[in-house]
Amino acid sequence: MIEVQPSFDYLRTFVAVFRMGTFTSAAKFVGLSQPAVTSQMQALERQLGYPLFERHGRRIAPTARAKALAEEVAPHIDSLDAITDTDENLPSERARVIHIGGPAEYLSVRVIPLLAQMADQNVEFRVTFGLAEKLLVDLSVGALDVVVSSIRPRLRGVASVALIDEEFLLVASPRWRDLIGDGETVTAESLRHVPLVAYSEDLAIIRRYWRSVLGQPADGLNLAATIPNLRAITDAVIHGLGMSVLPRYLIEEHLRSGALVVVLDPEMAPLNTLYVATQQGILHKNRSVRLVHDALLADAQRAAGTS
Repeated sequence: MIEVQPSFDYLRTFVAVFRMGTFTSAAKFVGLSQPAVTSQMQALERQLGYPLFERHGRRIAPTARAKALAEEVAPHIDSLDAITDTDENLPSERARVIHIGGPAEYLSVRVIPLLAQMADQNVEFRVTFGLAEKLLVDLSVGALDVVVSSIRPRLRGVASVALIDEEFLLVASPRWRDLIGDGETVTAESLRHVPLVAYSEDLAIIRRYWRSVLGQPADGLNLAATIPNLRAITDAVIHGLGMSVLPRYLIEEHLRSGALVVVLDPEMAPLNTLYVATQQGILHKNRSVRLVHDALLADAQRAAGTS
């Protein structure tokens, strides 16, 4: 009996299915139809003589033998892809299009200014604003190349590194200073008299600040407005609508100019880590994605060094 060796294409598809968790997502990644991916996995299972995935509705779970196979072959698949599927082989006149996703505020303030620095690298950019959960799903299926995420990515097939810690500050226009007082005399009770501008009615960021800094729930606050955009909230606070909790990177310039003042200055301000996420293995084989990824990290390091 002649032993049939699995083909590279079958194993490459297997690794994509293993990392992404669905045949549909893997099909988009490898450029095949979903039935073709299913057919390849069935053929691979017949060749190997054991099942690779257990089906649970649309989701699939790898068997123990599938996990062992992935550990064995995935590094080799990535290495071969790095040789045969790199954007460095594109004709010089053909620009690589990079799709970047993330929160509108961070991308607008920190990322978009970087794009001009990469304009001479023969790269075009498509920028998408949105919530982390949706953007990470789009990344996992190949619809995006790089995502700045406000949550730690946990999807199979998605790799991430910490980008920067957002420091949140309670700020207001100087016009409220007399009512609020200075940082040493401010109390949770005195803050109840100041109008509040929030991102949403659930006061997500503000609730966390009140709990960690003031040690109290954010109850009974004087909510003046909800505005689902942090840059718009910044403008509203500058113009005196009320106070709000905002990330330092967004308001640094306004703090220096005096347009905003810090209401409280705790020893440890609340932090939220942002992550930069890519598809697993892509940095080894795609120079343009690696260029963007590294530029984001370098910019974050500069920002951390000057804060």
